[in-house]
Amino acid sequence: MRRFRPVRVLTVAVFALAGLIFFTSFNTAKGTNIRTDASLLKLSDLIQERSHKNGRLGESNATLREDVEALAERDDGSTKAEDERLAALEGNAGTQKLKGEALTVTLNDAPPNATAKLPGYPEPQPDYLVIHQQDLQAVVNAMWQGGAKGIKVMDQRLISTSAVRCVGNTLILQGRVYSPPYKITAVGDPEKLQKALAASPAIQNYMVYVNVYGLGWKVEEEGAVTLPGYSGTVDLHYAKPVE
Repeated sequence: MRRFRPVRVLTVAVFALAGLIFFTSFNTAKGTNIRTDASLLKLSDLIQERSHKNGRLGESNATLREDVEALAERDDGSTKAEDERLAALEGNAGTQKLKGEALTVTLNDAPPNATAKLPGYPEPQPDYLVIHQQDLQAVVNAMWQGGAKGIKVMDQRLISTSAVRCVGNTLILQGRVYSPPYKITAVGDPEKLQKALAASPAIQNYMVYVNVYGLGWKVEEEGAVTLPGYSGTVDLHYAKPVE
């Protein structure tokens, strides 16, 4: 009885697998060059495209919201107390513009050729020289702790469901993408805000990297500014109110 040699069986299996790979590649490409087809955008291009689209949609949504609010100002039978309660809720929700004294913190990456400025510290790793999500969150949390009435990150107002997230050294906020330097502006008592920033352990740790490796840190009193109202959707997608 004739036996198959293990080497021969392995060879047949390899050729079968190669044929499957070639067929799958052909079926995916549909006759196009997968590597160089200009219609296949890089992931970064897709992210930027979606970010610009979300920005335009946000501006359109803000315009429509202003139109709705203008119509709502007409006599709708509501009492003065109801109107005042609605205005207070809108203010707390962050959907209305907010004017007041403000403090701005600017965070930036260190120079790419940075070295340790103080003795006793190691030469920097790449992660030491870029702004991380935890750094932005530390500033935002400290500002809330310092009594901020409203906060804007870059050009967007934060609300209770806003999430400050970073991928590498790129900020993704409410569907839009930003690169450093990052600006965080809070309306509130500037003195209390600065005290809260100085008291934050996370920011104290960040300041070590500022002094040793040159990460960017700037705090400025802005005087009276007007924060924009949040212009995105306020519908809950992953939670519902408790009945």
